[in-house]
Amino acid sequence: MTEIKTNQSHNNTHALRVLLLLSLLLPLFFLFDLLIGSYYISIGEIVKAIFHAENTDSQIMLIINQFRIPKAITAILAGAALSVAGLQMQTVFRNPLAGPDILGVSSGASLGVALLVLGTGGLLGGTMVSVASSWGIVAAAWIGSGLILLLIIMISSRIKEIMIILVLGILISSAILSVVNILQYFSNESMLKSFVIWTMGSLGSVTNIQLGVLIPSVLFGIIIAFFSSKFLDAFLLGENYARSMGMNIYFARMMVFISTAILAGSITAFCGPIGFIGIAVPHIARISLQTAKHTLLIPGTILIGALMMLVSDIISQLPGSERTLPVNSVTALLGIPIVIWIIIRNKNSDRL
Repeated sequence: MTEIKTNQSHNNTHALRVLLLLSLLLPLFFLFDLLIGSYYISIGEIVKAIFHAENTDSQIMLIINQFRIPKAITAILAGAALSVAGLQMQTVFRNPLAGPDILGVSSGASLGVALLVLGTGGLLGGTMVSVASSWGIVAAAWIGSGLILLLIIMISSRIKEIMIILVLGILISSAILSVVNILQYFSNESMLKSFVIWTMGSLGSVTNIQLGVLIPSVLFGIIIAFFSSKFLDAFLLGENYARSMGMNIYFARMMVFISTAILAGSITAFCGPIGFIGIAVPHIARISLQTAKHTLLIPGTILIGALMMLVSDIISQLPGSERTLPVNSVTALLGIPIVIWIIIRNKNSDRL
């Protein structure tokens, strides 16, 4: 017993050291992300703009305050939200390949946007393009993700087997994507282009006003995740063990599902569907922190996810070039090798 406690204490100390290192790296990558862009701004000018705005050139202030800082903050929020959502899904379903879109929440948001841009927009003509590029897209994504969440809650109230809910979530997601594809097929060229650009994912289209909605939404979802830490720890040992400990399985699932829907739905609404972050980052966090305690895994996942999205944003800017890559393509290129490595590693260790 003493040896077990000693090992746990050692693992906790290691995890805290890793969290401290990640906390130090985050502001450095945030600052580096502010440096990257088509218009060159030195690090001295950025620091001056942040701490001595009154003495800074107005054009530089505009670029930093209206474009680069919101984009960097959005990257942090997107990485943190999608990673925590993925961590919760992998724990609840006890599946290493589960991601934040496993319940069809992201697909539901995509369907809402598709109906707005491709469906209604096709009926009303070009006027919907401007609406779809602003708050209309947000409202549509929230409605879509909310309806899918309601459907999952109804299913989980009748079905107690978690793997059946997982399969149904995948089927619902596939069905939704099929509807989206049909809408794309019958849409006109201008509407299709607007939707395709949205599906590529973008961090730079989020304004300061939209951040006023995105920040509290993500914080609320993460707070729910923190309150669900004990539930998540119990899920690691199986639902039968959790029931024997007196845990309300239905309530615990709902807490996790609601948190996931808020986190994944918010990011999808504002940034478009961003893949592989939610699958890859939780594995990196477990390996780096060497712990299964979610009170440590959640902050570690937040920090690693935020760092990975900042790195993805930096790469997407193509430093030294005026071109910009879709951030969804970059996250896929970074995330897929990690997922493949995780699968091979777990297979060799007989963990799958």
